[in-house]
Amino acid sequence: MKRLFDLIISFLLFICFSPLMVIIPFLVRYKLGSPIFFKQLRPGLNGKPFYLYKFRTMTDERDKNGNYLSDQIRLTSFGKFLRKYSLDELPQLLNVMKGDISLVGPRPLLMEYLPLYTAEQAKRHNVKPGITGWAQINGRNSISWDEKFNLDVWYVNNQSFLLDMKIIFMTIMKVIHSEGINQPGNETMESFKGSNSTVKEGHG
Repeated sequence: MKRLFDLIISFLLFICFSPLMVIIPFLVRYKLGSPIFFKQLRPGLNGKPFYLYKFRTMTDERDKNGNYLSDQIRLTSFGKFLRKYSLDELPQLLNVMKGDISLVGPRPLLMEYLPLYTAEQAKRHNVKPGITGWAQINGRNSISWDEKFNLDVWYVNNQSFLLDMKIIFMTIMKVIHSEGINQPGNETMESFKGSNSTVKEGHG
């Protein structure tokens, strides 16, 4: 039932947002250059890798040694606008239709995090990842990794159709009010290095 719901709703949303899906690529190409899409390998159900797609939100500016400049420099006002209203996430509707992810589930993180999870934290991969999830409506990037993983595992243990409906509704409210987009003091969430160690992570 969840897969059928994902297919129907993601298709309807894709049709609804199709004008933006046409306009945004032109704006990204003009303001940020190419490539238009940010493509990255992420772990899906049971840790199986798939390619996640987003609209690009950062420039490719580098220093004289070829290293990326800080997120604060590379993330332009246009990129911030896309993130503020989650417009950069729209290509993930294609991931949902392909069956890589669901509309609701723990957010797919990075492949290099897999060996860092505790046995309890790894339970987040017992379900398909999602565009939005229980952690996203309860703090998103403004909460710690441990809090985020606890919320993800709670969802895995308590998932239901009614809970998914609640998460979708609350996600719409969060997007409208632009809550929890960034970790305090950072443009992006710090990367996970184990339960008690984090360093700054950059994204496309």
